[in-house]
Amino acid sequence: MKAKIYDYVIVGAGSAGCVLANRLSEEAAAQVLLIEAGGAATGFFKDMPIAFPRYVLRRDLNWNFVSEPEPYLDGRQIEVPRGKALGGSTAINGMVYARGHRNDYDDWARAGLAGWGYADVLPYFKRSENSWLGEGTYHGASGPLQVCAIPLDMMYTELRAASIAAGYPATHDCHGEQTEGAQRGEMTVSGGRRGNVARVFLAPAMGRPNLTVVTKAHATRVLFEGTRAVGVEYLQHGQTRSAATAREVILAGGSYGSPSMLLHSGVGSAAELQRLGIQPRLDLPGVGRNLVEHPFLFLGWRAHTDAFVCQLRADRAAVSVLRWALAGTGPFATNGAAGNIFIRTLTELDRPDMQFTCIAAAMSARDVWFPLIGKRPEHVIGVGVSMIRQDSRGVVSLRSSDPRDPPRIVFNLFKERSDLERMIRGIRAARRIYAQEPLQRFVGQELVPGAQLQSDAELEKFVLQVGAITQHPVGTCKMGIDSDATAVVDADLKVRGIECLRVIDASVMPNVPGGNTNAPAIMIAEKGADIIRGRRLPAAVLHR
Repeated sequence: MKAKIYDYVIVGAGSAGCVLANRLSEEAAAQVLLIEAGGAATGFFKDMPIAFPRYVLRRDLNWNFVSEPEPYLDGRQIEVPRGKALGGSTAINGMVYARGHRNDYDDWARAGLAGWGYADVLPYFKRSENSWLGEGTYHGASGPLQVCAIPLDMMYTELRAASIAAGYPATHDCHGEQTEGAQRGEMTVSGGRRGNVARVFLAPAMGRPNLTVVTKAHATRVLFEGTRAVGVEYLQHGQTRSAATAREVILAGGSYGSPSMLLHSGVGSAAELQRLGIQPRLDLPGVGRNLVEHPFLFLGWRAHTDAFVCQLRADRAAVSVLRWALAGTGPFATNGAAGNIFIRTLTELDRPDMQFTCIAAAMSARDVWFPLIGKRPEHVIGVGVSMIRQDSRGVVSLRSSDPRDPPRIVFNLFKERSDLERMIRGIRAARRIYAQEPLQRFVGQELVPGAQLQSDAELEKFVLQVGAITQHPVGTCKMGIDSDATAVVDADLKVRGIECLRVIDASVMPNVPGGNTNAPAIMIAEKGADIIRGRRLPAAVLHR
């Protein structure tokens, strides 16, 4: 039997891949193949928002990557959770919706990437979104991705007042006119269920006869005829298989998977490939470079209230599970984050450089407990401090010529002194907010890092001991213009020097947006699908 030839072969069923599969298969004449290394997420609680801390490290849904010893963190290694399932990391993430600042995208356009300014990408954010704020200049209300607000009783009212008392603004919509300050938490949850892109984008397209989805299939390399991509090789059930394309191969494996796939295919630094015994096909030194991640750490206080912990008492938790399962409501239908605060740690900055994700109950206080026979967990109120502007850059490279080996990941966190100073300013700003009277009725003793740590030297040591990542990797197949020697793809997301091969995922971002990266990855896929099909939404008309 003659092997089937597809119009599009997509590698990776994550935030970008599921969107691409949906949009490209809208063209009934186009045969689309989606290849995913994992399978469907399983478990009764897989879609319960409050359960995400248990899922983010579930080894059967995870690539289980670990960084190399970090040279600027005294050799510490950092766990790197990435989803290995239909939906990619949306099967395990915290579901926070935050697109980043408008200037982030205007920076791309100013660097010469025509069509990637904020006015150009906003229509694609809107197309994917069904926002609780309704249809408007900055939001859509008819897209597949439901974006809802976290209930006010998760401590947001007090958080907003404390931010204002500390001298920071507040905003109804950080994606609108006022892009700075405290905002009510938004999450990608619909009907109380996790907004896994496999559920909201891929599942509605699965009935189309022109869409084929292959799971438990680890893509190993792109197949070529000369400089033209003609297919993909993959491993499935111990067998080496291949899929051919008449039009394009699209890599959507994310900031670790896509550069690894290119390198195993001979596209990357020729000298590095030769050292590993891989025959270079194209010397493209930017592949795997420019890894950007938001550095992260947690601050925590003993709570004066045990309101949320009481919800985790076994009998009450059972009721909450039933509320969630039957109606999609109650405390277990949230991710536990009251809101986000976007601030500038220096007044001269043109946009926020810190994002505080304010958590009503720390992950350590989310275990169900039994009265009389179990110990009530301590209620800890916390804030995730994400540094959303940084100067340090990392690298993704190959460990060996075997595509089954995990890549080498080096973040180089805090390589630049400016980043360390910025994070210390962020810690001080978070402390200032949580010291204000509107929050003081909830907040008790500071547990992490502890009020005894006050000097720059003490806080610097703390940062280097605990600093980690927000799980927002971008940049390893960056977009750029012809004169940029580090660019991997052009503004149409085509791999430079190769025909019929694109990268469409978070790895193409030249820099990381100042927010969470799920929404921007979906936007890139929405826009990328239109570029492939030769159409573009009109740019938004905005007034500054």
